[in-house]
Amino acid sequence: MKDPIKAIEDTSSERGETKRPRHIAIIMDGNGRWAQTRGLPRIEGHRRGVETVRMISETASELKIDAITLYCLSSENWKRPETELQFLMHLLEQYMVEERRTIMDQGLRLKTIGRRDRLPENVLQAMDKTLAMSANNPGTQLVLAIDYGGRDEITHVARQLAREVAQGSLSESDISEDLINNRLYTAGLPDVDLMIRTGGDMRVSNFLLWQLSYSELWITDKCWPEFTREQFLGAIDDFAMRQRRFGGLNVNE
Repeated sequence: MKDPIKAIEDTSSERGETKRPRHIAIIMDGNGRWAQTRGLPRIEGHRRGVETVRMISETASELKIDAITLYCLSSENWKRPETELQFLMHLLEQYMVEERRTIMDQGLRLKTIGRRDRLPENVLQAMDKTLAMSANNPGTQLVLAIDYGGRDEITHVARQLAREVAQGSLSESDISEDLINNRLYTAGLPDVDLMIRTGGDMRVSNFLLWQLSYSELWITDKCWPEFTREQFLGAIDDFAMRQRRFGGLNVNE
């Protein structure tokens, strides 16, 4: 049986162009629902979801994807029960410690986006150590969106630019899409080519609102803990078959 990664490479080669997405973003939804349908506590779904994160990260590294951004904790998730939030913080700290070997072995460059001021100090310490360790790795950028909200990110940039205009260090005419891009949390990363959502919901949930402007969407009913390597590769293969117009027309239309 042909290796699916090799199949994607062959398809791109036949077309004379790279049809592989440079940047993939994933809304990892359905952890709690997966657990509850199996009579397990919601936190078990989050625990199992970490295994899927490892698999996806390794596969993205194999494919030499430039960046993969995972929606770990939204700014709205603080509304969840305190016990669940405490477990999520524990799981995040544990991930930052226990996955260091995998991150280094795969050559992944860890990056985080979102607010830091609401995260516990022990989580920040573990996170910063892993960020520093992987900073010079040559491979895929693994971007974790933690305490992240798309509207909050854009508001943060707007306030920053407004201050600079008021101080006279920036003029209104200087404000452009490129300038805003360079002030976002994702500065330096390519725009998202492919956005994958598990769990079946048909919405973007305040995730990378600016960066998703022309992304291809791929949604599955499968919950995150049961999302497989084959489905991930299938989403990438589906992306390769799509015509991306960016508001224009294909040459043959």
